[in-house]
Amino acid sequence: MSRGVFIAGTDTGIGKTFVSCALLRALRAEGLRAVGMKPVASGGVLTSAGLRNDDALALIDASAPRPDYATCNPFTFTEAVSPHLAATAEHAEVSLAPIEAAHARLAAGADVVVVEGVGGWLAPLSPTLAANVLPQALGLPVILVVGLRLGCLNHAQLTARAILADGCTLLGWIGNVIDPAMARCDDNLATLRRLLPAPCLGVIGHAEDAAARSDLAAAVAALCTPP
Repeated sequence: MSRGVFIAGTDTGIGKTFVSCALLRALRAEGLRAVGMKPVASGGVLTSAGLRNDDALALIDASAPRPDYATCNPFTFTEAVSPHLAATAEHAEVSLAPIEAAHARLAAGADVVVVEGVGGWLAPLSPTLAANVLPQALGLPVILVVGLRLGCLNHAQLTARAILADGCTLLGWIGNVIDPAMARCDDNLATLRRLLPAPCLGVIGHAEDAAARSDLAAAVAALCTPP
């Protein structure tokens, strides 16, 4: 049976795509068929093939087998703003049925489906939906990406509490070094390990020159363990 995970973030711009792609490649290195999905994306560019979002394209590039664009990213909007605003500008609305159908198609051909969220945990998707409904509807456990920068201790704790309050399973968290100059980064990591109600599944350097710091072995192990 295919496994899956939802990649949430403490905020927008904290590297959910970067971590999702790194996780896909780590899963593939273990011989697994790992496929990425971006159910909702705002900030698309019109190409000869249609509207395309860079995050979704990166997930496709990191996947094997590679999904077609529409299945990876059922909802793409042009304006790089909150999805509910971007959708309204295009007289559209995000709904769950196309997302659930696309996820089922991906799961049928993969060992693991890595589903990347949009924005933070409660980012609005429509007048009636927020990002937290995605893991609930798809029945996915959550890995939280913590962007390591000033303020992450508060943001991470609040998001973890919200994930659990919504009845979702928090597999663990991954630290993403988005600010290489962050003061006392190691001390902040130690504090996060003490305060968050789930294990650290890895710390990954956001820039290529920090690759030696990347470690997603625990995240891969968590996704390879039978539920």
